[in-house]
Amino acid sequence: MSKIVASAAIRGAKALVTEAEKLINKAIGEKGKEQKVEFPETAFFLPMANALLAAEIRTLTDMLPVLKEAKSLLHDEPTRELWLPYLGDALDSGIAALLAEEMICAIRYLYGEEPQPDCNGFFTDTILRTLGIQLVDGRMPGFAAILGAAPDNKTAVDIVREFQKRSIMTFVGSSANGKSIIDQLKEEKVEMGWDTYIVPYGRDTVTGIYPLNWAIRGALTFGGIKPGRAKECLLYCKERVFAFGLVLGQLDDIKYATGAGAINMGFPIIADTDIPEIRPTGICTYEHLVKEFNYKKIVQKCIEVRGVKVKIAEIPIPVAYSAAFEGERVRRENMHVQFGGKFSSAFEYVCSKPLDEVEDGKIEIVGPEIDDMKDGGAYPLGILVEVAGRKMQHDFEPILERQVHTFLNEAMGIFHMGQRNMCWIRISKEAQKKGFKIKHFGTIIHARLHDTYGKIVDKAQITIFTTQEDVERVMKEAVKVYEERDARLAGMTDESVDTFYSCTLCQSFAPNHVCMVKPERIGLCGAYSWLDAKACYELNPAGPNQPVKKGEALDSVRGEWKGVNDFLYNKSNKTLSRFHGYSIMSFPETSCGCFECIIAVLPEANGFMVVNREYSGMTPAGMKFSTLAGSVGGGNQTPGFMGVGRLYLVSKKFIAADGGLKRLVWMPKELKNSLSDKLKKRCEEEGTPDLFDKIADETVAVESEQLLKFLQDRSHPALSMPALV
Repeated sequence: MSKIVASAAIRGAKALVTEAEKLINKAIGEKGKEQKVEFPETAFFLPMANALLAAEIRTLTDMLPVLKEAKSLLHDEPTRELWLPYLGDALDSGIAALLAEEMICAIRYLYGEEPQPDCNGFFTDTILRTLGIQLVDGRMPGFAAILGAAPDNKTAVDIVREFQKRSIMTFVGSSANGKSIIDQLKEEKVEMGWDTYIVPYGRDTVTGIYPLNWAIRGALTFGGIKPGRAKECLLYCKERVFAFGLVLGQLDDIKYATGAGAINMGFPIIADTDIPEIRPTGICTYEHLVKEFNYKKIVQKCIEVRGVKVKIAEIPIPVAYSAAFEGERVRRENMHVQFGGKFSSAFEYVCSKPLDEVEDGKIEIVGPEIDDMKDGGAYPLGILVEVAGRKMQHDFEPILERQVHTFLNEAMGIFHMGQRNMCWIRISKEAQKKGFKIKHFGTIIHARLHDTYGKIVDKAQITIFTTQEDVERVMKEAVKVYEERDARLAGMTDESVDTFYSCTLCQSFAPNHVCMVKPERIGLCGAYSWLDAKACYELNPAGPNQPVKKGEALDSVRGEWKGVNDFLYNKSNKTLSRFHGYSIMSFPETSCGCFECIIAVLPEANGFMVVNREYSGMTPAGMKFSTLAGSVGGGNQTPGFMGVGRLYLVSKKFIAADGGLKRLVWMPKELKNSLSDKLKKRCEEEGTPDLFDKIADETVAVESEQLLKFLQDRSHPALSMPALV
């Protein structure tokens, strides 16, 4: 390591630790030692200190041991007269810097100084888990943390757009020469937020701890590594979290110290200035600190140095195309035309045909093109996708159809919501000015079907209707098929098949986790049904979805089969030997961290509560979602607690061995309302049509005593059922 770099990192770490000590003493003097201090919506206290030191910082007093540890990691700068190895000293200083930055930011939260204007600040556990499926399925191959500012606004925009094209999540912040890249992007009206993969964290380097906190929680959340196992946490980040830092503008001591902390985690630093390089491998997978002056090459340099595996969809359309644009909104004032929603008739329909009836690549527009439509208008739209293939099955049609949402949304300037005959699409003014046509919908769908489902789709032709008469005519056929599909799927049961499907997609983050997808239980992330998993196996026989023969039934009530147990044992790295598909109290399914909801036992109510990841309030279990999730994830079996997908709540097999739906006593109002029709139907099927109104939510109870009184007043059936524990 360069003596210049080591010296700067050590100086920066000392300055940060001094600043942290000053703020801690000030806060203790003004608010007292027992003043509560925390980041919002996390079960990991101050995550870096929790991961590396097992520290559970709840109060200002709890910071003092961490401050002492940070001080112990500080060293003197290398001397000119006596040469000594100083790599270790610089790396120690990096860890000290991260611990200090974390405490500084936590105290800023205490004083209401974080998050900074137009910045996200601390990244919550909810966000981490919400994006979990994208982390593990390859849609989000890596993370970039940009510190500083580009030489001009155009360069700043070009850099983040290149990362977007590669679906790399980009955290932007810090500043250089009095300017932050955040403000450069704002001035150019670049939409920032989680949906667009551009997240502003803060305007000074200290807030660079937020992306690093995000990364270290991957080890705790998905990896199941226990707090305090510092080496394991750091190695997890190096091997599984593909992140790197891009420093734009001159580096100061604080940036060097923060960079040294990032290098400890296996995250290299790339700079656009003439800095001393550190090219030997060791702590990072490849080089540690490199420079690149050519802004047209700097993004590719970042990817090469970190070893990020990216895939750019090369589709011949006049706008950029990437998963980073999937969450982009096209607001009314920026809209050129729209289709569907409450404004006009629209549908999307995929059907399979014999091979000789489909002309691959044929894209036809029946009706006016975008050039003949008025700015700001609403028009009818029908997208008919006809596919053919030797391995194509009717069961795959709805799976392909659901992908139209993702396919179209990933085009820059295109907004898509919903599916079937409930879709809503907008084309932005900017996209139209660049030459985007309605015909390009077909171009995208054709290319992506072949790219994603090439093993079952040999041919695809797309017909797009833009007249009311044609849309209504074809939609009648589509609606009839929608209803037939629903009836068929609703009739499938676990008993009607002899094969389940595994999903080990999340093992890239939770090595021992295995999801068992059944006809009556969706994957816990909410993204994969039994038919989806079956289709994925057809597409990729060596992939994460494998057929699992049920084999001998060992316990039909709890849902235990010999074939499933054998598969689970082998695929969980021989850490789990039994699995009960219908119970949460005995050998429940494991959870990774991507779950939509958590079920938790409430012994005093003799039932269960369910909380979804979008709900940030308190629950009757005395814990928020983020705290509960900390004990459920990581591929562990935790009796009484389990991560699930939303739709599992309305399955007939919902914790059937433990009493089923009658055990459900509490859930957030938003979740309850979103499933109301399906829940009410299930309540009637269970012979308790009034059960829906007996399930409490946060408006009536968030404490166990309140909940118990509510349940007693309404004679909830769980109170008279056999004791759970």
